[in-house]
Amino acid sequence: MQNVFEKKLAAGLSIGSNAVIIILKLIAGIVSGSISIISEAIHSLSDFLASVLTFFAVMKSSEPADKEHPFGHGRYEDMSGFIEGGLIIFAAIFIIYEAGKKLIFGVTMENESFWGISVMAIAVLSNFLVSSYLFKVAQKTNSISLYADGEHLRTDIWSSLGVLLGLILIKITGLMVLDPIIAIVVACFILKTGFIISKTTLNNLLDGSLPQADLDKIENIITNMKNEGILGYKSLKARSSGPEKLIEMTLLFPKQMTIETCHNICDKIEDKIRDEMGICNISIHAEPECERCLKRL
Repeated sequence: MQNVFEKKLAAGLSIGSNAVIIILKLIAGIVSGSISIISEAIHSLSDFLASVLTFFAVMKSSEPADKEHPFGHGRYEDMSGFIEGGLIIFAAIFIIYEAGKKLIFGVTMENESFWGISVMAIAVLSNFLVSSYLFKVAQKTNSISLYADGEHLRTDIWSSLGVLLGLILIKITGLMVLDPIIAIVVACFILKTGFIISKTTLNNLLDGSLPQADLDKIENIITNMKNEGILGYKSLKARSSGPEKLIEMTLLFPKQMTIETCHNICDKIEDKIRDEMGICNISIHAEPECERCLKRL
């Protein structure tokens, strides 16, 4: 329950901070006449929508399994993360589009740049603090949607930092072309992040396997239990569903071993996997030794 509360708190904090930043950027953009700041306000709007989506996903994924969803609601977090990845990609393309227009048609001179610089500095600091908290809670609760939301805010840090740097350099040098050039460079990094998040969450939605590093952890745990009487294993499958990892395997035991002993060994393995990998739903099928299918440890 503590994890659920922290996830909801983090998602709610993200919504509140994004709402305030959008308002500040719009005001600064109008006052300073800065197209880049107004573009950043639109970028922050995508952050706000992503935060609302994350809050919804966290609320739904925390619900227990029911008749309609016997395997729980973890997929809501994967879907949220996938949509957020798309929003990040869209935001990056929008920034490149706006910067490209500036390069082609020219850059208008900024007015009252002090307000723009101040607001962008506040946005960078605020998003750094909120995203750091989101990453911390995401790591603790294994929440893909909070992680995606944190990455979304991180892209806002880089884009805001790029605009901030552009405004400062323009104020110092008067070279207006620096603004769109910096924006395009920053957008390329944002685009890469969006593709990574989309790829990861899509893999989960399509029941793709856990990374090889996680499979190796499971195999090492089984190997280290061979002195308990395990002869081998087969059919190891593992995938993610939101914050939960779903793991299935078949273990081979000596034919003379009792069901009770097999069950106790399976319990030990499940406990070790959960200690190593966090929230897991583990299904182990015990079979007597079969030379044709045995995978020796």
